[in-house]
Amino acid sequence: MPTTLVLIRHGETDWNRDRRVQGHSDIPLNDIGRAQANDLAKQLSGEHLDAVFASDLARARETAEIATAGTDLDVRELVDLRERHFGTWEGLTDDDIRARFPESRTGPWGDGETVDEMSVRVIAALRAIALEHVGRTVLVATHGGPIRAVLRASGTEPAGAIENCHVTRIDVSRDGTLRRLD
Repeated sequence: MPTTLVLIRHGETDWNRDRRVQGHSDIPLNDIGRAQANDLAKQLSGEHLDAVFASDLARARETAEIATAGTDLDVRELVDLRERHFGTWEGLTDDDIRARFPESRTGPWGDGETVDEMSVRVIAALRAIALEHVGRTVLVATHGGPIRAVLRASGTEPAGAIENCHVTRIDVSRDGTLRRLD
């Protein structure tokens, strides 16, 4: 019996609005992000959840807390659910990056963690969550990069940006196979 993971991207932050690279920078939700998380709570209100996990960064944790308010579930934080670390690029705007690093249009983004390193970290964390909750439904609040990594691992290439508070459902089988549901 598979475990269903309800993956959500955190709500908007000021850095999202300003098109700044966040990565591991701990930027809180702004008022729009909180409103998005409240809308998400309404969207998920009829869904049975057995557990809630979130990246330890404030924007993901707060999104999970708002989205599950009124339930008796505690949000468990996991560092391994964090966004990719972009190194010295964190805090730069997209325009800053294009001006300072013109090779970014065709090469890797950032001088920190690679996409592969982040993917391995996140997928391992999600598989561990699934093994701990076999046959159950678990909400996971994380970031755009980790969700894109999960989609690639499920054989689905993400189409375009993953919007704030977007929901993606994944089944994880006992052998760790990931399958997109929606």
